[in-house]
Amino acid sequence: MNEIHLTINKQPVIARPGQTILEAAQAAGIDIPTLCHHPALSNWGACRLCLVEVKAMRGLQTACTCPVAEGMEVETETAETTTLRKFVLELLFSERNHYCMFCQMSGNCELQSMAYRYGLDHFPYQRPYEKLPVDASRKYFIMDQNRCILCSRCIRACAELVGNHTLNLRERGANSMVMADLDVPFDESTCVECGTCLQICPTGALIDAKSAYGGREKDVAHTQTTCMQCSVGCQIDVVTRYQRLLRVDGVFDAAPSHGLLCADGRFKPLYEERQRITAPLVRKDGQLVETSWDEALTLAAEKLRAGDAEGLALCATTDAALSAFARLFETVGGRAGTLEPAAPSLGYGQPAHLADILDADCIVVAHAQPLDYQRVVGYFIQRAVDKGAALAVIANAANDLNARAQLVVTPDEVQKVVAAAGEARKIVLIYSVGATATTLAAFDGLADKVYALPLAPARNGAGAAAAGLRPINPNGATAQFFLLGEQEEDAALTGARNGAFTIVQASYHSALAAQADVVLPAPIWAERSGTVTDMTGAQRPLTPALPMPAQVRDEAEVLAQLAEMVSR
Repeated sequence: MNEIHLTINKQPVIARPGQTILEAAQAAGIDIPTLCHHPALSNWGACRLCLVEVKAMRGLQTACTCPVAEGMEVETETAETTTLRKFVLELLFSERNHYCMFCQMSGNCELQSMAYRYGLDHFPYQRPYEKLPVDASRKYFIMDQNRCILCSRCIRACAELVGNHTLNLRERGANSMVMADLDVPFDESTCVECGTCLQICPTGALIDAKSAYGGREKDVAHTQTTCMQCSVGCQIDVVTRYQRLLRVDGVFDAAPSHGLLCADGRFKPLYEERQRITAPLVRKDGQLVETSWDEALTLAAEKLRAGDAEGLALCATTDAALSAFARLFETVGGRAGTLEPAAPSLGYGQPAHLADILDADCIVVAHAQPLDYQRVVGYFIQRAVDKGAALAVIANAANDLNARAQLVVTPDEVQKVVAAAGEARKIVLIYSVGATATTLAAFDGLADKVYALPLAPARNGAGAAAAGLRPINPNGATAQFFLLGEQEEDAALTGARNGAFTIVQASYHSALAAQADVVLPAPIWAERSGTVTDMTGAQRPLTPALPMPAQVRDEAEVLAQLAEMVSR
């Protein structure tokens, strides 16, 4: 049977086998209230707000856990369900301190919304609220036990989405509280500060330290764009108010990560302390001074036109900018490439996506540290291991995934991994720039079931490769153009100039920019438009959440103008 026919509130509904009443209702546009439920998590049935009446079934049923059946008749808003939901809410408000006037989530709280929906206008069960702990030991967010309703959404998110298993409940009944590990402060725990629990919390129990009290939902703007902190390409929801960044959320219904972010993607951009470059600069009498775009570009074009020019890119920018950078040096007749190393080509197998990690029964990590840089990839690996996938790590040094691995070997022992993987149905081979040809060639015999996922440090390395830019080392040309974007440059670059005339196009001041002869301002991630190419080769959209400062221009536009000036 491919379809199940039922009625919800006397409305005919067609559901799929395995769906719950809640899922069938939501698909049909019928609203059933919930608190402990979240579509990205397993069903729990703890809050009891989704109780519904089902004809011929004894008592009320939790819609989030009750499977649909042929001919089922469901009523969601009867006198009994409405009375019971209001009673449940009254108990929740009496259990801990949920005085909305003093909560930063007021106006964006699921518990508060339910209270308004069911007409709570006072606390019928008054009690002197005991003061419960507030843990502010983490940098980015705070746990306030006074606001917690014990829905366990944070616990399930940590286990099911991140695979980290930091959170759990301690004690039982009225003394229950969410704890980290064996009840230690969060900054002493295994918490990775990805913020998944923060975004998924339905109340003010988990508080974003940066955006708290920055604006209620009705006051803010949302912009969906692509994270540029690494090459995974996670989709993010950038929340702003008065042209100021408030917070970054994941987008649960968007590939590739489906709402999962890491600390770098969710929090790092909000804590940027580097000084912006907001106008063109040129060196005069030994000092960098602000100037016009015409003067800065004229000077840069003159030096590039003279010959012996070299372009060096750190790929923290758009596809269009990297393509324009490559075309500029085709016009100049100079040498251009990227400063980050690229992962070698496998030469066999199929390209892997994040979803393939969850579908694999064998995962091999070779010379890569996903939990250190492409952390969302590491979280997907942890989830896959929790589901039963075998994990093997090939490395010469300690790896953060070793504790989860069934097999940890050196490159000399790669055949052990090949032998163990031989019986697997689907193998995802995740490797990085340090993977040797010998290690990669060892899996050639399993090519028909190998899915390859190369990881590299460049944020838009795939976009650079598509533009024809390959890794190169600086050779000390007479004129050097550094395309840095918003990335921090390698300290070694300041010594690579060798006295060359230096042009830097970047978003922030740096040691290299301080030595440059021409500095061209660039937008930051929240101001960019266009596309970036993720690690799988898919182009992801960039939509500006903030306007660029008046004197900042799009990199691709500037590079195209510079190429035109050079060719005159």
